[in-house]
Amino acid sequence: MKYMSVAEAAKKWGLTVRSVQIHCERGNVPGTTLVGKSWQIPVDAERPKRKPRARGLPTSVLEALKSEKRGRISGGLYHRLQIDFTYNSNHIEGSRLTHEQTRWIFETKTVGDLPDDLPVDNIVETVNHFRCIDIVIESSGAALTERYIKGLHHQLKNGTTDSRKEWFAVGDYKRLDNVVGEMETCPVKNVRHEMAKLLDWWKGAEKSFENLLDLHVRFEQIHPFQDGNGRVGRLILLKECLKYGITPFIIADDMRKFYYLGLQEWWQGSRLRLLDTCRTAQDIFIVGLRKFGHTKIAEKALAEQAKSEGKSE
Repeated sequence: MKYMSVAEAAKKWGLTVRSVQIHCERGNVPGTTLVGKSWQIPVDAERPKRKPRARGLPTSVLEALKSEKRGRISGGLYHRLQIDFTYNSNHIEGSRLTHEQTRWIFETKTVGDLPDDLPVDNIVETVNHFRCIDIVIESSGAALTERYIKGLHHQLKNGTTDSRKEWFAVGDYKRLDNVVGEMETCPVKNVRHEMAKLLDWWKGAEKSFENLLDLHVRFEQIHPFQDGNGRVGRLILLKECLKYGITPFIIADDMRKFYYLGLQEWWQGSRLRLLDTCRTAQDIFIVGLRKFGHTKIAEKALAEQAKSEGKSE
């Protein structure tokens, strides 16, 4: 077998002499032998592959979600967030897709075996909501602006039956007055002004858990879009939680009654029910963090939650 010197290998591989010596010392070049104080390297040896630098574990929910999303990790935190958040947020608004059907669409990118009378919009809005969550994760650091919020609405409602109605403004504010239950919302003529005022307040507000819920309630009270306000509002909650290090939460379908009562009571001046409901949802999310191996993030979230609760008492 023919050999080459460290210097020759360094020139051939485009490395420094010291780098080649280190690779030899670490056994990264098969077939090398040490003769005296000099390494002899097989002439047909391939350049050692650079080992990727070890990365530390994620230290926040946002880092964990981005890492799992980009790594296409199946069955982790990102995977469950997409399915659970989409299913519950859509189901609260009347979607007939089951949790299992939602999971199937996310995992296989196909619709599977669905009832013949299932509204097509249920499927379209589910796929659109998956994309909305991706947008929120990747752009969580962006400023919360009218343009950003309209973009989420456009993504959610694009391609739906509503989008083909002349009076329905996809990605823009409502053109007809609407209601939440029996409560009237902001008149069409005042929406732009009220949204600008709300976002201006949020820009200068302390980014606390209670203020975040206040943002949500006031957004829902304005009800700026013709439809999709609840889902866009909850996507905004997720975005701002990720941006400001607040533990995210999912309003599960079995919390719907308490969530709606909490919204109504907040409008009337009592904040306790909505705070308790959302904190319970945070507790459930923290359990999920532990389940998917993010123990340190869970511990940090518990500490922040205790701090937040102490401030609001």
